[in-house]
Order: sequence, then structure tokens, then C-alpha cells
Amino acid sequence: MAPVVTGVSPNQGPPGGNTGVTITGSGFTGATLVRFGSTPTNFVLVSDTQITARTPAGTGTVMVTVTAPTGTSTQNVLFTYTTVAAPVLTTLSPASGPTSGGTVVTLSGTNLAGVTSVKFGVNSATVLSNTASQVVVVAPAGLPSSVAVTVTTAGGTSNALVYTYVAAAVPVISGLSPSSGPVSGGNLVTVTGSNLSGAISVKFGNNPATVLSNTATQIVVSAPAGPPSATTVTVTTAGGTSNPLPYFYVAAPTVNDLSAHLGPATGGNTIAVFGSNLTLATAVSFGGNPATAVLVVSDSQLTATAPAGAGTVVVTVTTPGGTSTAATGNPYYTYLAAPVLTGLTPSHGPDLGGDAIVLGGSNLTYTDAVTFGGVPASFAAVSDTQVVATSPGGAPGTVNVVAHTPAGNSNALPYVYDPS
Repeated sequence: MAPVVTGVSPNQGPPGGNTGVTITGSGFTGATLVRFGSTPTNFVLVSDTQITARTPAGTGTVMVTVTAPTGTSTQNVLFTYTTVAAPVLTTLSPASGPTSGGTVVTLSGTNLAGVTSVKFGVNSATVLSNTASQVVVVAPAGLPSSVAVTVTTAGGTSNALVYTYVAAAVPVISGLSPSSGPVSGGNLVTVTGSNLSGAISVKFGNNPATVLSNTATQIVVSAPAGPPSATTVTVTTAGGTSNPLPYFYVAAPTVNDLSAHLGPATGGNTIAVFGSNLTLATAVSFGGNPATAVLVVSDSQLTATAPAGAGTVVVTVTTPGGTSTAATGNPYYTYLAAPVLTGLTPSHGPDLGGDAIVLGGSNLTYTDAVTFGGVPASFAAVSDTQVVATSPGGAPGTVNVVAHTPAGNSNALPYVYDPS
């Protein structure tokens, strides 16, 4: 059976010929002749169903035929010689890129409309957009070398411009900031180094991070979650995988108790904080107000100077692992106003002591000491406005009575010891 021609692509080209075409059909095995009209041309037999050829010079519309020992095709498959001007390239931007390809390249020139192919050497590029003066393509992958870039349209194939494939350098990372973070992930980490452009992945151990921004010297990522342990961070680009740097996943701190849960509204007192995972503490807060003089004693204890405040607040500790919550233990701290005494009833008594003295005033609920001239007295706090104390013995004369709470000492009121 004679060969059958079903198509030719492209089906038009310039009168000067030399357009690369692909002829499809069947029965091509053993083909001896390919003609465009009556003019033969050089060809390559690819398979029984495909032949590639270069058009000879010609005019008008001609039939494409294939001759084999079995005969000559008779199908009316046509090729049209057009008067479309040949494309001309003037610039490539950029004129180089990585061997992995993927670089968006803009080709400028004239007569570029209707592009049928853009070749980087023998490899086809992906066309993104096309006008008469510009073609935007995605460069294919290639070996580290310089190749000819050409554009083919119905008017023929353009002049060649040089594009250079550059072997990507291996990325190097020199710093992580911060170098630790919570096991829940989600914190921003800045990776610095060199040759970091076009990061394919940033991994924390085997877990990929989310890349938020990327330059040749810096990558900002959102860290993935990980177990509380050390891991390594690596960057992979077209140039390979970087050296590793250590990163530490830190468990969140907890606060279980305080050495004192009461203190003056003016602050300034030192409080011991007990919990876990406290070693890397960076801040201690009393209801959102930062404490000062933070000193880590161990992974389960630190001390801090309380700031001024009011009411009952939660004491929290912040580390690279996060900030503690009030979910467990007793991390509550209550600010107290200083005690105030307004009266003693009676205001005098025998020097032998033993009398019940009512101390009136305010902020007395948490009274923890009463003194008569510096001598401790037994007492009972009845309410926030009243304390009943038993006067100790003393020398005849006047002494100062003072009440003390976790907020400090009250003002002093005079008490007179009468001689017995």
C-alpha cells in the first residue's frame, strides 16, 4: 500500500524555504522521496508514521507527498509559501540562568508574532506570552554551556542569540535567627548565608518549613513543628543541599507555684517562681507587666523582682519554647495596698500587758505581725478593717504600735503603758 500523508506542521513558511516541518501519516518505512509540489527536499525518516524535513524554496500552495517502494501518497495535504517576514531577535533578558531551567526569559525583536517554537539549543522553551516585538518564555533545563536561542514563526527561523547555562553554586548557610523555638512551630526563622536564591526547600530535620521570602543571602521561613530536641536546618537549591546548622525545639515553660502569692502594689519584692523548662527564660511577666532582675536558678526555679501592679494577676515565664499559661498549679499573685492604722482601743493599758487591743484601720486582712515598740504581740485579723492584739508587757511609757502585711508596715500609732 502506498504511503498515506495526514498532516504537515507547520503548514506554511517563507518562500525561501528551510522551514523545519514534521510530516505525519503511515506507510513511511523505506521512503525514498519527499516533495513539496514537484520539488524534492532532504528528509529524515523518524518512524513508519513520521518524517522530518526542511522545505525547499517555492511559491503558492503545494501538495506534500511521500514516495516509498510501495508508491506515492495521493492525499491533498498542503503547504503554503507565505510572504511573512522572517523573525529577527535583538536581545535576551536575562542572557543566562541555572542549568535546572525555569528562568523566565524575555526575547525582544521584530516579526515575532505567531511563534511556533522557541529553541534553546535543541530544547524547546515554554512560551508564556507573544507579541510582534516580544516573546516571554520559560527556559528549559540544559548543560553548563552556551546555546543558541532561535524563534520560529510562519516567516521562518530567526537569527540566533547566545544564552549561557550556569551551574548553580552549592548553598551555604552561616546563621539562624533565632536558633531555637517552640515545639508547635510557626515562629519566623531567618536563615542567612550565600547562594540561597531559588530555594527548593528548607528543612528542619526531615520536616519542610514554609518559605516566606528568599534572596541570595537570606531566607525567611515559618518553622514546622518538631519534638523537644535538637535538629538540623538545611537549604536545598538547584546547586545542591547546604551544610547543616543546629536548631533546638524547646518545650513550653510551666509555672506551678510562687514563693509568695501576695505583695505590695508598689512592687520591688523578690519572688521565686517554680515550674519546669525555665532554663532559657527570656522574660517574666506579672499580669503583662515585665519583672526585673530575672535570675535562673535551675530548670525548675528562677527569681524575679515584682513590678508594681494591682489586683490578682497571672505570673508567666517566656522562653524560646513559648509563654506559660495558668492551666496548671498556682501561678497567681495578688497585689495588696499598704496597711493603714487609724485607731487603738484602748490606747493605753498596764505595763504588765495582757489587754485586748483593737487596731482599727484598712487593708488589714493579711496582717501577719503586730508589734508594740518592736515587741511582737499575739493577734487575730478579724476583718479588713480590724485586728485584735494582746498587748505584750513593756516599760511604763509610750511605744509605737505597727501592723505588718505582705504589703509592708503600717503607719505607727502611740500606745501608753501605765505603771502598775
